[in-house]
Amino acid sequence: MITIYKTITSPTQAEFKDKGSRFIAFAYPIRTLADVKKYLDPLKEEHHKARHWCYAYRLGVDGMQFRANDDGEPSGSAGRPILGQIDSVGITDVLVVVVRYFGGTLLGVPGLIHAYKEATAQALVIAEVIEKNIEKTVWLKCEYPFLNEAIRIAKQYQADIFEQDLQLDCRLTVSLSLANYEVCVAAWKNTRQIEVNTEKPFE
Repeated sequence: MITIYKTITSPTQAEFKDKGSRFIAFAYPIRTLADVKKYLDPLKEEHHKARHWCYAYRLGVDGMQFRANDDGEPSGSAGRPILGQIDSVGITDVLVVVVRYFGGTLLGVPGLIHAYKEATAQALVIAEVIEKNIEKTVWLKCEYPFLNEAIRIAKQYQADIFEQDLQLDCRLTVSLSLANYEVCVAAWKNTRQIEVNTEKPFE
C-alpha cells in the first residue's frame, strides 16, 4: 500500500521571457479547491495589466482532481504544458499560475507551449519537494461543549485540523494519516457526542 506522496513546501516564483512577452510563474502548495481561488484572485488584482492568467493544478493523493486552464490562449497551449510540468516532477496538491504580459509579437502555439512549460519548470525546480504521509480527510460535527474532546483526540493521533466552523454546532475538517486513521475515527465515534463523516462534509 502506498502511504506517501510528494508535494512542495512553500510558494515559489520564476520568470521566462520570449520576444518581449513575460511569463511569470507562481507555484503554490494547496490543500483544497478553495485554495485555487484564494491564490488566483489576488494575482489577477496584483497583475491586472497582464493579458492572461493561465493555470493548472493537481489535487489529491490519487491525482484524480486536476484542471488545466488556458485563459484565452489557444487551446492546449498553456494549461496543459503547465500541468505536464507538475506531473513530470511527480507532485500533487500543487497549483501553478503563469501570468503573461504580452510583448507585441505573436509567439504561435509552439512558442506558447514552450514558454508556459519553461516558466513552470523554472518555478518548480527551485521549489523544495517533500514526501508526506498520505492522509484522509474526515469531517466532524459536535455540540460546543464537546469541541475540546474532539480536538484532544485529534492531537493524540497527530491529526491536522485545517478548517473550523464554530457556529450553532462545531464543524471541523481534519486530515489524518493512514496509519492512525482507523483508531482515531473509532476514538471520536466512541465518545457518542462527536459525529464523524468519512465521505463528505456535513450538509
